[in-house]
Amino acid sequence: MISRTVQVPAGDAVLTGDLDLPEGAGAVVLFAHGSGSSRHSPRNRMVAGRLRAGGLGTLLIDLLTEAEERRDRRTAEHRFDIGLLGGRLAGALAWLRDTPGTRGLPVALFGASTGAAAALVAAAEHPDGVLTVVSRGGRPDLAGDALPRVAAPVLLLVGGHDPEVLRLNEAAARALRAPHTLRVIPGASHLFEEPGTLEQVAETTRDWCLGRLAGAGVPGERSDESEGGGGEGGPRHAVPGP
Repeated sequence: MISRTVQVPAGDAVLTGDLDLPEGAGAVVLFAHGSGSSRHSPRNRMVAGRLRAGGLGTLLIDLLTEAEERRDRRTAEHRFDIGLLGGRLAGALAWLRDTPGTRGLPVALFGASTGAAAALVAAAEHPDGVLTVVSRGGRPDLAGDALPRVAAPVLLLVGGHDPEVLRLNEAAARALRAPHTLRVIPGASHLFEEPGTLEQVAETTRDWCLGRLAGAGVPGERSDESEGGGGEGGPRHAVPGP
């Protein structure tokens, strides 16, 4: 396992991240945290640990500089700036492509809350550079006009006790033209704090990413990956097994 803190140039900023690569990792999952959070988010770190156990590398990164985060805590001016956050993620994608150890590895994007919108914007701008996008309790609707331009398969994970976010995810899914699946995690609220729900997120994300990496669906299920790109029939609600 390679584990190190990295400095990632992204436009006019240098971002701090934690890169962890299991031996023989087949892909890297780049995390985009949500509003008011950071790369130290215990939820994202828990999911990242499960992904690494499945043979996937992870890069958890702060999309704002320390000065921007201090200002954002007072004003909240950056956390909903999806263009800024998406551009920062694009910079991290470029860094992964050019860095020894990750060069040549497929990259998946995992976004929570507003980070999901940033991930979709980055995927739309780099259609050949993203393996898949996973959203955990995300706000994909905030990606706006970028949604129809996303080419990578998309997995939307929403808690069953998060009705407003579920409604927003359903609306975003209708705008997607890429293959996509909307999956409801039973009993979960917005932060997936209920026992076992975050574990379901981690396991589902791991299986989804490995399935995309293998060029096949997640074992034991069919997704919306039709010839028409998954948008024709709308999102499919599926409930993961125990």
